[in-house]
Amino acid sequence: MINDKPYTAADNRYETMKYRRSGHSGVLLPEISLGLWQNFGDTVPFARSREILHKAFDLGIVHFDLANNYGPSYGSAEETFGRVMEHSFAPYRDQLFIATKAGYDMWPGPYGDHGSRKYLMASLDQSLRRMNLDYVDLFYSHRYDPDTPLEETLQALVDIVKRGKALYIGISRWPAEAADKAYAYLSQRDVPCLIYQGRFNMLDREVETAGLLARAEASGAGFIAFSPLAQGLLTSRYLDGIPADSRIASGWHLSASALQGDMIERLRRLDEIARSRSQSLAQMALSWVLSHKEVTSVIVGASSVAQLEDSVKAVDAPVFTPGQLELIDSLTISK
Repeated sequence: MINDKPYTAADNRYETMKYRRSGHSGVLLPEISLGLWQNFGDTVPFARSREILHKAFDLGIVHFDLANNYGPSYGSAEETFGRVMEHSFAPYRDQLFIATKAGYDMWPGPYGDHGSRKYLMASLDQSLRRMNLDYVDLFYSHRYDPDTPLEETLQALVDIVKRGKALYIGISRWPAEAADKAYAYLSQRDVPCLIYQGRFNMLDREVETAGLLARAEASGAGFIAFSPLAQGLLTSRYLDGIPADSRIASGWHLSASALQGDMIERLRRLDEIARSRSQSLAQMALSWVLSHKEVTSVIVGASSVAQLEDSVKAVDAPVFTPGQLELIDSLTISK
């Protein structure tokens, strides 16, 4: 039971956040969105997760990015969000833009993974129950499934919208050719793809070099970036080596090989550029992603209110000079 006083959102929550239109749609998303991949599962105190979610909305972050298997454990991030939805966010439901996904392993057996119609529809039904929602604003195919006919996956997405369980459809991490087919299929059935979600940061530019940014824009879809800090590499955490409590030290989604060669020195030089802009390295990394006109929003994680507040400052960053961009490229693009 939650005994705290009722939550009331900040009156000034829309005064400082900036919003961008997603492709050719009517949807405006905050430049900074909150992702619940980590720090919102059942392994962290609920009170801390709730505090971060409250602060996010108070800062004008209306877009919350989830997936069926976010946690840990699987499903627990959606359960956490569902508790906050029930006790705090319910009066504000029409001001929120909530996304979830399905595509990675979720439950045992042949129907708990990939892109079949059965899996996608069953997973969304489970997600809605966990989040105490009648519908989500956005539902993604979390990854391309080469073994399921493309038309089956895409028609399931169309039918999910037609049945009122999602307002919009997105795709995440699909290869370029499959994404092109998805854009065409969905558009022909009057359920255009709202947004493409992909990994994008100063050190990982594949979505740019593979043409995925340009293809999304040409199709009328928006683009939302995840991992803008390269799993924490583009922060001050590793400027002096590997801290004992870091992701690299624990082997959690980031290995020591990420710091091989002259990477630490390059990170230090990037930090110098950031400080010349009166930013932290993390803030500059977010601002760099947002400097691309094709990008609608950047998904950040947060383990504390202070970290979230620090990230949001990136929306007010000064424009990059040509010299700064050239120097960043020289430090981050592999030769």
